[in-house]
Amino acid sequence: MTVALDRPVAVGKLVRRRRLSIGAVVPYLQAAPLALILGAFLLLPILMIAVVSFWDYDFAAMYPDFLTTNYTDTLGSWVTWKTYLNTLKYAAIVWALTLFVGFWVAYFLAFHIRTTAMQMVLFLVCTVPFLTSNIIRMISWIPVLGRNGLVNSTLVEIGLIPKPIEWLLYSEFAVVLAMVHLYTLFMVTPIFNTLMRIDKSLIEAARDAGASGWQVLWNVVIPLAKPGMAIGTIFVVTLVMADFSTVQVMSGGQSASVALMMKNQMSLLQYPAAAANAVVLLVLVLLMVAGILRIVDIRKEL
Repeated sequence: MTVALDRPVAVGKLVRRRRLSIGAVVPYLQAAPLALILGAFLLLPILMIAVVSFWDYDFAAMYPDFLTTNYTDTLGSWVTWKTYLNTLKYAAIVWALTLFVGFWVAYFLAFHIRTTAMQMVLFLVCTVPFLTSNIIRMISWIPVLGRNGLVNSTLVEIGLIPKPIEWLLYSEFAVVLAMVHLYTLFMVTPIFNTLMRIDKSLIEAARDAGASGWQVLWNVVIPLAKPGMAIGTIFVVTLVMADFSTVQVMSGGQSASVALMMKNQMSLLQYPAAAANAVVLLVLVLLMVAGILRIVDIRKEL
């Protein structure tokens, strides 16, 4: 009798164990396709770049080897350090301007536009420039900022300046302006998404407690918008650090960036040197992203 009672219990335990084992495997099976895609198209190329960065090369070919010369040449050159500092300068300026512009655009859409339909319409208007390529939007500034462009011609005709302003185009100003134009939407979108999640009752409670508009903004809105700001910062900083076409075209070849330096190295068939620069740039960007994630928790936005 005891054996007869124990057998169903044992069978039930075995069934539960099998269910638990299957339940433990299912998440891995679900994540397998994405893991394979990321491994094939993200991790494998990065691994190949890291391997090539230790190879030797000359003017005609690359030679599989394990040399640290590419890294010592990269990190031991003052030109490289100056280029990295110039790139970081662009990233800091563009980040500050896109954060300022992007926050106020997102704030206007989230709190001053009452209907959801109009919010979506105005947000889609912000995305209209993305119907064209970055290159077209970038070079569209040339007839506006050029010596005989729209801005200079207008200022000369109304008598504000005696002659055209030279630094409007082919300068660091032009590079920053073009980057802000290209990347502001990458700051607007996550901030707008974060602001739309803020409970309006919190703002009403702050106003009922006697807080002014600026106090509500500083003590309620901005702290709750930090995750969106962090996500936008990651987008903008990584895009600026990897941008070479804007620097090359808008500076007229008078400025440099790390990505442009790598492009020039690849055009000279110096692929291992370019790969070493790519690895250093990747490590630098990852450290910056890690620093942002240490300051702001963005998990609630994911």
